[in-house]
Amino acid sequence: MTAFDPDLHDSEERDNPGASLTKAATGAPLRLRTLILLRWLAVGGQAGALFVVSVVLGFPMPTLAIAIPIAASVLLNLILQVAYPATKRLSDREAGLYLAYDVLQLAALLYLTGGLQNPFAFLILVPVTISATILDLGLTIGLGALALACITLLSFLHLPLPWRGEPFDLDPIYVVGIWTSLALGMGFIITYAWRVAAEARRLSSAVAATRDALAKEQQLSALGALAAAAAHELGTPLATIAVVARELADEIGDGPHGDDIGILLAQSKRCREILSQLSRRPEDMRDTTFSVLPLTTLVEAAAAPHLRRALRFEIAATGDGPEPLLRRAPEIIHGLGNLVENAMRFAREQVTMIIDWDADEVVVAVSDDGPGFPAEVLESLGEPYVTTRKGEGLGLGVFIAKTLIEHSGGQISFFNRVGRGAEVAIRWPRGILDIGDKMNVPAAGAAER
Repeated sequence: MTAFDPDLHDSEERDNPGASLTKAATGAPLRLRTLILLRWLAVGGQAGALFVVSVVLGFPMPTLAIAIPIAASVLLNLILQVAYPATKRLSDREAGLYLAYDVLQLAALLYLTGGLQNPFAFLILVPVTISATILDLGLTIGLGALALACITLLSFLHLPLPWRGEPFDLDPIYVVGIWTSLALGMGFIITYAWRVAAEARRLSSAVAATRDALAKEQQLSALGALAAAAAHELGTPLATIAVVARELADEIGDGPHGDDIGILLAQSKRCREILSQLSRRPEDMRDTTFSVLPLTTLVEAAAAPHLRRALRFEIAATGDGPEPLLRRAPEIIHGLGNLVENAMRFAREQVTMIIDWDADEVVVAVSDDGPGFPAEVLESLGEPYVTTRKGEGLGLGVFIAKTLIEHSGGQISFFNRVGRGAEVAIRWPRGILDIGDKMNVPAAGAAER
């Protein structure tokens, strides 16, 4: 078992990690309309260049032969626009075939206009660049190989470059230089553009997962608030029912309906006990039930779902002054819960949470007695898709926890304690979290201490 797993308890990722990874790596399907628009721009540029070179500048060239590939692109675009709706989205394979046609069409035009000696030979890199930003790496490499094969053939197999007077012919070594520059440029584009685009897609996917986790936590928080409100509102009618039932019991005594009245009293008492459990935290205040908690209570609530019987769990609270009162923020609860669950996964015997506060700062630290963070992961913790458990999840847990904690105004740091396992420390400015002064409510935890 590795020391620390940034891939925390995201069950949806574990259900189908392969599908999630594919989605994160390749992004959403590309719209056909986008590639059609790009091809219309290319057709316009090609037709314009043909007109300027042949008509305006008067260079002799095979105009009819050049017009055929351009007309083929026009015809293909028209067919696609008629055959498919505007909302049609292409799969990666369809988009790859679409761009492969563009490479071949450009190669045909370059063959008719001087091959690599044509100043516009660099345009054959455009489809490869588009592929690197929207397709997976395998298809992009395949498209790059096709483009490389085309420029290799064009370096020695092509018609003369349109020119006045004597045919223009570059020295072969210069043509080799052009081929080399195009090949190196293609390799750089594939590497750089794909990595940048893939990182952007992965980050977007991770942010979406963070929003989903926060939305779920907000739903749980709303459910708790609803339960607390129901407990408060139902308390009065239940008390009335109990009073009336006791009066009936006194009047009827051991009469024929005495047993029924006894059952009614017992059930009303049970209902009051249930409502008391729902609304036991914090103080009996209508507007703050379950929405405002002392710091230690909030930390306990965040950690409770992730505790394991086989491991000891301790909370040590040492603060200067009254204990801060916090709103029941889903970001803090979900973020702390993730970190506690992760510590539980790798602890040998014990997980400890240290809570400290003073007039300026609130600190919560989660530590375990496990082997600590692996050195190769420590510096990149908090980045999306960083995990030491290959094949299980996508490594979004720490990213989600860090993002949520930072969203609440905190700063999170990861480090290894010398010979004592791993620790995660979170610091908040007290002014961001503590609402006790604003509400003029004493901190219950401080009084108990």
